[in-house]
Amino acid sequence: MKKICRINKKGITLIELLVAFVICGLVVAGIYRVFVAQSKAYTVQDQVVEVQQNIRSGMEILLRDLRMAGYDSESTSSKVKVVSPILTGDGSKANPITVEYEYDDTTRYTVWYWVEGAPLTLKRQLTITKDDGSTTSETTDLLENVNAINFDYGVDTNDDKALDSWVPAGPGISKVVAVRVILILNPDQTNPDVVKLVSPRTLTTIVALRNQSMTPAW
Repeated sequence: MKKICRINKKGITLIELLVAFVICGLVVAGIYRVFVAQSKAYTVQDQVVEVQQNIRSGMEILLRDLRMAGYDSESTSSKVKVVSPILTGDGSKANPITVEYEYDDTTRYTVWYWVEGAPLTLKRQLTITKDDGSTTSETTDLLENVNAINFDYGVDTNDDKALDSWVPAGPGISKVVAVRVILILNPDQTNPDVVKLVSPRTLTTIVALRNQSMTPAW
């Protein structure tokens, strides 16, 4: 007697196929959402680091010039004279902050800072004047996406070369021996996620004008 072996040739039903597609879709959607979330988090963190690095590097250049304000070599061979160590202002183009110092007995540096544009950009103009009267000038965009930059000035009111009081920014302030700089920088404004999740960064620094004072007392 022969045994009859029957092979079940029945395939996958349409319902089973649809269920498989739904499960695969849910898995892919979950993976995609995790990827998008991780991508946004990376972009935000990268922008935070970039803003912090930019604000520190821009501030360092500004402070370097401020520290040199008023430097005038006592050498008898010096052929240039520092006339205006620091001209105070509120940071705008109309009221800039300008520092002046001597470099190598034959060169006078005049550095002018101001903000302009939309979005605001911190600009630095360096003018080099040689002892023969020749000048060269170069303007650079130092920092973009500036929210605000503010200056307070420490003044010497009794000519003892020490700081006596702080006054708010404004033109015409004299006997400045220290400067407090408050720089606020926005994140990249082109990415809505960054604008929504990253707040402006603020950096505040006080620098003594060592060539204008004897003691950097606050």
